[in-house]
Amino acid sequence: MVLWLRFTALCFLLFSAFASAAVTPWFSFTLYNGHITLPVTVNGIKTNVVLDSGAMINGINTAFIKANHMQLSKGSAVLVKGAFGTKRQQSFNDVGVELMGAHWQMDHLVSVALGDKNLGLLLGAGFFDKFIFQIDYPNQRMRLITRDSLDMNRYSNIEMRTAAGGFPIVKTKLNDQKSVWLVLDTGNSGGLLLSHSLVQAQGWLKTFASQQVVAQGVNNKVLNDTFRLPVLTFGPYQVENVAVTVPTDGRYDATDSLNDGSALTRIDNARVRGLLGFDVIKHFVLTIDYKNGRMNVAVPTESSTKKNRP
Repeated sequence: MVLWLRFTALCFLLFSAFASAAVTPWFSFTLYNGHITLPVTVNGIKTNVVLDSGAMINGINTAFIKANHMQLSKGSAVLVKGAFGTKRQQSFNDVGVELMGAHWQMDHLVSVALGDKNLGLLLGAGFFDKFIFQIDYPNQRMRLITRDSLDMNRYSNIEMRTAAGGFPIVKTKLNDQKSVWLVLDTGNSGGLLLSHSLVQAQGWLKTFASQQVVAQGVNNKVLNDTFRLPVLTFGPYQVENVAVTVPTDGRYDATDSLNDGSALTRIDNARVRGLLGFDVIKHFVLTIDYKNGRMNVAVPTESSTKKNRP
């Protein structure tokens, strides 16, 4: 309850500078290996925050903590479910955060491995469900919209639902053959991370040329097979030559942690078969009501692209 109240307070703070506006001005973001990042200050230290719609936690980077010799107030250990396994991690409380002019204290920040020490913070699904987010990937900008100013029931053009943890899932079609539910994951720097069982059933590793790579999740490193899927249907659009990753070892199925009972209670037992990331969504303007499970997929207009071209 305390965490929810603080996010509600953050919502008020972010809109306070635009008291009479239903839409904030556009603000720029930086893409770092496909991740949306924004400047943020954590306990007085300037760093960057990763916005990750596929994460069910908010986190603080272990490399950032170590590099800045931070002494943080420890909370309870938290069981973190990632794409490649589950692990118990330390959490921290009473961490000061300044983002987009808003100041607040955060509790339950989970220790996560983001790699680069300049990435200090991760904000997950709980951050996204307080607004309608409009994310313009080609122009690297975003803005926030109040729900009472935009009827997403009218403008939604892709089937979307919201899981119990708050993360969004969308219905897509793979290679014009298989309709599947995938997590819309702004923290996935690749294309598709698919279930081992799905790829095996479709025979795609035999059909398409594949190679093996090592991937890092929030908990573990896992050996993966990679290949290119000829076509993906995403809302009213088709994306060609999409990068696909699948764990080589079926014991690390990418969807196990997403298909437990708690995650299914609000998505009508839809089976999640993987994650959809940057290699697909980088082409689009996404307008997303995470809380109510509504999304519009569009391409930027020529005028907006020219206006924001460096």
